[in-house]
Amino acid sequence: MTRAWLGTLLLTASAVAYSSAGFYTRLIPVDAWTLLFWRGLFGGLFLAVVVGVQERGRFVQSFRAIGRDGLLIAVCSALATICFLTAMRLTSVADVMVIDAAIPFVTAAIAWVVLGERESARTLAATVAAFAGMAVMAGPAMLDGRIVGDLLAFAMAALMALVIVLIRRQRDINMVPAVCASALLCAALVLPFASPLGVTLAELGLLVLFGVTQFGLGLLLLAFGTPLVSATRGALIGVLQTPLATLWVWLAFAEQPAVLTLIGGAIVLAAVVADMAHSRP
Repeated sequence: MTRAWLGTLLLTASAVAYSSAGFYTRLIPVDAWTLLFWRGLFGGLFLAVVVGVQERGRFVQSFRAIGRDGLLIAVCSALATICFLTAMRLTSVADVMVIDAAIPFVTAAIAWVVLGERESARTLAATVAAFAGMAVMAGPAMLDGRIVGDLLAFAMAALMALVIVLIRRQRDINMVPAVCASALLCAALVLPFASPLGVTLAELGLLVLFGVTQFGLGLLLLAFGTPLVSATRGALIGVLQTPLATLWVWLAFAEQPAVLTLIGGAIVLAAVVADMAHSRP
């Protein structure tokens, strides 16, 4: 298996993990700040354990090694997380995930300027097709005027594009400590607005699952997979979470998507899968 295919598989798994966000935010009846706090804390602790296993005695040194780019990754990722979860509460899952489709375009532009990385015409065409699918999905929902949630989603997209490019630029440095720091930073930033002691034991159990399986695992796979593929392709694979997120909410909560959402989701899946199928094994 080539590095590119390994990266593709890791990023696909990351997209699957991230796609469960809508499911968890619907399932756990706590305010957004408390949700963000526990999610960041449990995700960060999970990633800290991973770093400890990876580095074995070099735990502190591994955090120092991430450098300025690693610190920027941590800050941007933490802010993107806050924007993302807050947007999920202020607008529909479909809106947030559709706007998420802007990430490959922003990533392509930043990667060209920062890395000199020019993407293949095929992957760019797949990115355009995926965005078109998102536009089909978003059409009816975005007419509802949920402007604040949508603006937060756009901020999330720009920040995550920068994170992807920075991880790609520092591909020879272990950036798991950086994403670990981002999760813990997120928890620290929202703590003044959260009510962490106001959750029940049942809710706390769900928050552990949320932090570990959605956030921590998603970040871990992102850190592992991003250095192995081009920045734009990595961002394109991440778009898979859009149709998957809608699917999980539909199956779990009977929030049946509109026909256009299903059509748009099919276009997104086809675009991403087609790009994967034509990449070299």
